[in-house]
Amino acid sequence: MRKAFPPNATAAQLRGLIRHRYELVREVTQRKNKLIAICDELFPEFTQVLKDPNLPTALAIRERFPTPAVLATASLSTLQEAQGKVRMLSDAKLLDLQRLAASSIGTKDMQRQRGLMIEQTQLIRELRLLQEHMAQLETEITAILGQSREGQIVQSLGIGPIQTATILAAIGSIENFPNAGSLKSYCGWSPTVKQSGSTLDSTRQTHGGTRTMKQMMYLIVTGLITRDTEWAKLYERLVQAKCPVDPHTGQRTGKLRIIGRVAGQLVETMYALLKTDAEVLSKVPTGKEPPAPLLYDRERHRRHREGHYEPLKVSARRSALKLLPNPSE
Repeated sequence: MRKAFPPNATAAQLRGLIRHRYELVREVTQRKNKLIAICDELFPEFTQVLKDPNLPTALAIRERFPTPAVLATASLSTLQEAQGKVRMLSDAKLLDLQRLAASSIGTKDMQRQRGLMIEQTQLIRELRLLQEHMAQLETEITAILGQSREGQIVQSLGIGPIQTATILAAIGSIENFPNAGSLKSYCGWSPTVKQSGSTLDSTRQTHGGTRTMKQMMYLIVTGLITRDTEWAKLYERLVQAKCPVDPHTGQRTGKLRIIGRVAGQLVETMYALLKTDAEVLSKVPTGKEPPAPLLYDRERHRRHREGHYEPLKVSARRSALKLLPNPSE
């Protein structure tokens, strides 16, 4: 048994907001799927001009001209006006859309069209309202992270605000994790090693951890390795060293294990920074302004990768040995 610490102020604020945002994302996805189904039934050729029928321009046209017949008989100026201030479609594209509408194979049943038109109009309004609420939530989340020490620390690693908020809300308090390994297990990116000493030698990711954190860390790492970051350089070096080339496909295999390795190191770095900051705050006297949080330093990370390791804690750093001159010389 061990003492459980309550979530800190930042995590307590973010938990409800992140949960509500998750529900809004699910509702938005449902509305978009329904609108795609309606488009496939009413005007399936619409996606030949606008591949995504749920883009703002596409929704504006669908709301103004709900059926192919109405769209085919509209004037060019009316179509231009329906796009709004940001006109994504040229006049040639609009004419192509009208030509497709005139010969559309969509449903011709008037009763069915009437029902689909009402449903489409309501779904478009609901989708816009949900997206507006999501934007308000994301603005509030970004403001909370900007005033939070934990938020500044995690975002300094190159992680976006929504991903940072999800991580902090899931962690609650870093004091609940005695070491970096426990946090990696909680995130689902802790390796499980099986060795017999002679014939058995396998390593795979643990089946434990929370699903949300496991998925989030995967998305974070796959985003970091596609940008100019030290994590991308680490990934490329490990892929070259650890991933053999498949002779049949010519592609390197086993990249998921490397992603797991990078995710593990990212969690360790995150833990070290958050834990160090928690220890600093615990030693600050009441009423005194705490020092600025220690953020991720890319240059320090680069030196670390090159073998010049330097611990975060000042007390753990060894002083350099100085050779004194020989008095007899």
